[in-house]
Amino acid sequence: MTNQTAQLYRMVMPDHLCPFGLKSKDLLEREGYTVEDHHLETSEQTSSFRAEHGVDTTPQAFIGGERIGGYEDLRAYFGKDVQQASETTYQPVIVLFAMTLLMALGAAFIAEGQWLSIRSAEWFLAFSMCGLAYLKLRDVESFSTMFLNYDLLARRWVRYGYVYPFAEGLAGVLMIPAILNWVSVPLALFIGTVGGISVFKAVYIDKRELKCACVGGDSDVPLGFISLTENLMMIAMGLWMGWKHLL
Repeated sequence: MTNQTAQLYRMVMPDHLCPFGLKSKDLLEREGYTVEDHHLETSEQTSSFRAEHGVDTTPQAFIGGERIGGYEDLRAYFGKDVQQASETTYQPVIVLFAMTLLMALGAAFIAEGQWLSIRSAEWFLAFSMCGLAYLKLRDVESFSTMFLNYDLLARRWVRYGYVYPFAEGLAGVLMIPAILNWVSVPLALFIGTVGGISVFKAVYIDKRELKCACVGGDSDVPLGFISLTENLMMIAMGLWMGWKHLL
């Protein structure tokens, strides 16, 4: 901890309270600094401050008379992780699978009185399919554009990029109660197989470095093993539900 003082200049206006300014103040205080909090309360004050210090953005933090910069600059100054704009991350997929796993375990416990069962595994896969479909459906246009970078069928039939998230979501929804298997099973097998082949070719044969559209068109998830896992998961679920349906 430190007893140093930091100066922070941030926008505090009646119609705008800068969130990064609040984050900067909180970070400085957590690092043990006393913050001299200077509010920029008008657009004129903000423009004048930027011109005076030759900066394009606020907030701006100063420590020991040295300008550190904005929130991300402060994080770097204190040795904390700062994700770059072009940096890839598996965090969205890990969080999604963690949440759907916990949902499946909880639902199985309510339904069967036990956490781990065949049903909890089925629901984990079905919930994951629904979650992945939701992330794509937030912005189908953006998803379909990124999808065209590597999906073999979408490159031949562009509209497939728009159909895919609906098909994935429908298959997942139907597999939760295990109804209309004659619809969900072929859907899962088809999109899973085409997707798996497309990802394998792009990553392991063509050696391309791409971002995966699996969690939406704004994804920073790299195309690779995790992307292939999504498709193998759908194939496995389709085969399992199909086998159960035939019994």
